[in-house]
Amino acid sequence: MRFPVLNAARIIREGGVVAYPTEGVFGLGCHPLDAFAAQRILYIKQRDPSLGLILIAANREQLEPWIRTDHPLDSSLEKPITWVVPASPSTPVWIRGKHKGVAVRITQHPIAADLCRASRSAIISTSANVSGRRPAANAYTLRRQFRDLVDSIVPGRCGPSTGPSEIRDLATGTILRMATT
Repeated sequence: MRFPVLNAARIIREGGVVAYPTEGVFGLGCHPLDAFAAQRILYIKQRDPSLGLILIAANREQLEPWIRTDHPLDSSLEKPITWVVPASPSTPVWIRGKHKGVAVRITQHPIAADLCRASRSAIISTSANVSGRRPAANAYTLRRQFRDLVDSIVPGRCGPSTGPSEIRDLATGTILRMATT
């Protein structure tokens, strides 16, 4: 793994907020158990806490503390879909928001996956934008908007998608948010 990923993972483990490329846009992330860091992300985004936050992971094992393990996630490996699944009782309210479920994705982006592996955990992941505005899809926009608000920016390109991931309910297959392409 490259130094920027290892440095960002250290920052996450120590309670910081980082920005990094994902499948479609840059993300803002922190450790799921760090309430202060999660609150920083919500403040940066000006996001309603009741909406909840997404968790990304390099593999299913990293998601197991946050989900009820009797629900399969194999289909999430095929493309960058975020699945809403039943949350484990230990999933914090700052992740779930007002929901009983939790939104999770096994990331296919190599840098985001390396960041999860180096952090030794799934991470909170939400698009790098102020709520209601377009997410940062390139490093220039990201640095211009967020350089002074995050503790580290991991360089790299987003892709192969061109926008935030599709969100689906795993139990029903209902699309809750269409992918933007």
